[in-house]
Amino acid sequence: MDVIIKKYQQRFRKVKEEMEKWNELQSRLLSQFNNASSIIQRLQILQDSKNYGALTCVEAIQEAVLLKQMNSLQNILLSMNETMEKFHVVVLSLDKMVRDGRQLIKGGSVQKNVKQLQQHVGMKPSIADCLDGLQLLYEMHQSEYRLKLSVISAISAFALQPSATDDLAALQQLLDDQPNIPKEEVQVIFEIIFAEEIA
Repeated sequence: MDVIIKKYQQRFRKVKEEMEKWNELQSRLLSQFNNASSIIQRLQILQDSKNYGALTCVEAIQEAVLLKQMNSLQNILLSMNETMEKFHVVVLSLDKMVRDGRQLIKGGSVQKNVKQLQQHVGMKPSIADCLDGLQLLYEMHQSEYRLKLSVISAISAFALQPSATDDLAALQQLLDDQPNIPKEEVQVIFEIIFAEEIA
């Protein structure tokens, strides 16, 4: 039992590493989203020839500026898609840890019953605590990944209707908040798993 708990704790240390990667990707995605939002908001101004003033005498200036901005936006959207692929890799990694965690209790010579799975030894978590914690962390990140994916696909549509700046701000707030990963709940999971080390 003690050996199995230690193996779960090793998995939770890997989960922490994956969550650190997630946080780095979150910062990157927010920066990319800010840059894309700025361009989308500029597009409305750039489409009005009155905003060019004396530059209107330069041949095809408006088209050139718009094209440059659209190219920049396209590059940012591609970068955002790459970031989303990396988020997906984290989700897949967490999923694998859940499956491996389930395999740990199936792989033993003696099958564990419900009572054994819920049994605590001193400050150590139960096997059920470990399995539930892994599953919950995976589900939180999977849900957040899906939300991010829908937000990122929505921003492409805004490029075609740049007047929707309020919607952009709401999407940015949604990305910033990460509503599917409550920090307090994550903290409680880790406190349960590493209770003996904290004590």
